[in-house]
Amino acid sequence: MNARIDPSLIATPELYFATIASGQRVPYAVHGTGEPLVFVHGSLCDYRYWDGQVKALSKGFLCVSVSLGHYWPSDEDCFPAEFSWKAHVREMAEFIAAMNLGPVHLVGHSRGGCVAYHLAREYPELVKSLVLADPGGPLQIDGMPPAAMPAATIALREEAAALIGQGQTETGLELFIDSVSLPGVWRRSSQAFRTMAIDNAATLPMQFRDPLPAYDQAGAREVKCATLLLEGAKSPRMYRDNSGRLVEWIARARKHMIEGASHGMNVTHPATFNRLIAEFVNG
Repeated sequence: MNARIDPSLIATPELYFATIASGQRVPYAVHGTGEPLVFVHGSLCDYRYWDGQVKALSKGFLCVSVSLGHYWPSDEDCFPAEFSWKAHVREMAEFIAAMNLGPVHLVGHSRGGCVAYHLAREYPELVKSLVLADPGGPLQIDGMPPAAMPAATIALREEAAALIGQGQTETGLELFIDSVSLPGVWRRSSQAFRTMAIDNAATLPMQFRDPLPAYDQAGAREVKCATLLLEGAKSPRMYRDNSGRLVEWIARARKHMIEGASHGMNVTHPATFNRLIAEFVNG
């Protein structure tokens, strides 16, 4: 594989760096053998977010989890020129090509769901099937302008970014994490999750400056592969609205709600999440 271990940067023996066409080095972990199952993380996360998936699903698949550009532990000497969802789509396409993995079963969560969705649209030859868990981004319905983000949400995000900028990292992270999941989620989170979010806190202000594009019916029709929409029963309404529309708009899509789960469904309900992915991919 087009990769090498960098002893000075690895966090675990399974972490590698792949050099892609742009010259960027993409951190990734790989487990198992079989058809490739590639995981794309969302906000404040990295390849570690999928530990509960790759350890279980690697029994039947080649599980590959990546850290997108600027997320931990990106090689500062080979950062992409920009932080944007578009750059992350190109990066993932180059990674799959460099690793000779395609077509892959692609799994994306939240902001990573948006990246995975557009990868499937723009590079259909690289994606065999698609799983979108609470895909992030606004909706555009019936030719109307995308729904504007509520003023309260904008204010909350500005406050979270300001707190992080002032060095009050955990306070800012708690404000944001609880807003996209449920109140109290940050304090109930594992130390591993909190460590990961702190490691990636600097990406949050960059993310707020790079709003995600709207999902619309015309764009969704361009997704030709089989698609599974996963949503948490307690996830914020915007994510459930996205899943509800996309399952109607994507020709080969179906949807499943995970009872009792919120936005971090793969962490809080890994057995159900993993089973649904395995059944979908094997089906």
